[in-house]
Amino acid sequence: MEGTGKGKRVKNSMTDTIKRASDFPVIMIGEGLFIGALAGLVVLLYRISLSYAGIWMNQILGWIQGNPIRILLWFLALAAMAVVTGLLVKWEPMISGSGIPQLEGEMTGKLEQRWYRIIPEKFIGGFLGMFAGLALGREGPSIQLGAMVGKGVSRVLKRGKTEEKFLLTCGASAGLAAAFHAPLAGVMFAMEEVHKNFSGAVFISAMTASVAADYITSSVLGMEPVFQFQIVGNLPVQYYWMLVVLGVIVGLMGVFYNWFTLMAQTLYKKSGLKSPVAKALVPFLLAGVVGLVVPEILGSGHSMIETLTDGKMALAAVILLFVLRFLFSGISFGSGVPGGIFFPMLVLGAYIGGIFGYICADYLGLPADYINNFVLLAMAGYFTAVVRAPLTGIILIFELTGSLSQMLSLSVITIVAYITAMLMKSEPIYESLLGRILEGKQIPQESEEGEKVLDYYAVAEESEIADRMIKEIQWPEHCLIVAIQRGDKEIIPKGKTRLFMGDVIITMTDEAHNGEVYDAMSQLCRKR
Repeated sequence: MEGTGKGKRVKNSMTDTIKRASDFPVIMIGEGLFIGALAGLVVLLYRISLSYAGIWMNQILGWIQGNPIRILLWFLALAAMAVVTGLLVKWEPMISGSGIPQLEGEMTGKLEQRWYRIIPEKFIGGFLGMFAGLALGREGPSIQLGAMVGKGVSRVLKRGKTEEKFLLTCGASAGLAAAFHAPLAGVMFAMEEVHKNFSGAVFISAMTASVAADYITSSVLGMEPVFQFQIVGNLPVQYYWMLVVLGVIVGLMGVFYNWFTLMAQTLYKKSGLKSPVAKALVPFLLAGVVGLVVPEILGSGHSMIETLTDGKMALAAVILLFVLRFLFSGISFGSGVPGGIFFPMLVLGAYIGGIFGYICADYLGLPADYINNFVLLAMAGYFTAVVRAPLTGIILIFELTGSLSQMLSLSVITIVAYITAMLMKSEPIYESLLGRILEGKQIPQESEEGEKVLDYYAVAEESEIADRMIKEIQWPEHCLIVAIQRGDKEIIPKGKTRLFMGDVIITMTDEAHNGEVYDAMSQLCRKR
């Protein structure tokens, strides 16, 4: 019997979605290359603008020293920049903060971002924050900018929602690669944190985009790693017990950082500062005060790591700068001003490692030459504790420092930090921030007969559905099991098909129910 007009349209949508998905591995290589080049160009321009913003800020701080009239003019300029930034956030709330939680929300069908507004407004807001000296980073905005380039390409080319998620992942990968000259970390972060799936089609396309973006930025800015401090060699085995202690410390400090970041947001809400403009005025004007007293803690913090690793600081000065930077970072990010926590997080981790290294050198017999080892290792451990992405943390530190000699040490500290954060039951920071964004928000709804979306879920060991037949499982509503990927094989699902650890379940759902199905499937597939 012939279906209704609506039924026929949905059927065609399902057929087209599945047919298109079968060609993804080939299609996505070309699209990944295109998106990588575009995203690399956008992030390159963003990096250049932030570089000039930092230079101009330092010149202005030197110009106003000891002159009350010039200081007053600078504070008026800071207030004006705060107003502009706050208005940008008011007009487009999705540019607030780093942008990574917003991207994760869109990937799970819970948020919808307007790429044509986010790209220019995030660009301007990030520039103003860096010009003022806020303790924010470029990497989160770069990831969001790259992802929005991917979304823009998807919309211009009229791609489906399933393919759009692939293109968002490619753009995110390209954004991080271009921001840090870290193509492998870009791919790993996109897979581990954004797409949350390691399928071959996504990996190859994300790698293509990442390499293309890195080539664009490296051809202009050079091939040198972001950090260039000296590492003397591998940490001797007799000092590995110190690594375990440091892993526990950075794990606990990572948990505290997550709590403090969320608390800063809460305090802004409770303070009575309702509008984005009022919130932005706090860190912008505070940056003016900090610039007159301790300008070292302004900006992204790159110079702080250079100063620390030169080995010419007293322990008391390192501790003081860490505390001030920690507080200023929370105040800057908690206001909702566009800017990331990725790089500032690494700076804080480096200082924790530096403090620990100084103490071990002064009191526990550690040769001072190995202090920089602890600086490097603590960055990876702290990142892992905060973000809960250990593979990205290890690869990122490799690429940021250009050092490949610390594999065993990095593995030890990231494992210890990860376990510590898990035992403390701390939620990863970007998931917590996404939860804050979603509070009181309606998940975007399309019509019941809207576009079909394919999603991929890996079955974890000891999950609720592992070693069970499909017919024995209570699947979420509005969800169709399309296929099971087992290694290189694709299995047509039947009631008696038994699922095993490592299987990848491909589901189809309406766009309207994508968010709720994603949550239900993630719960079924994760380890209990």
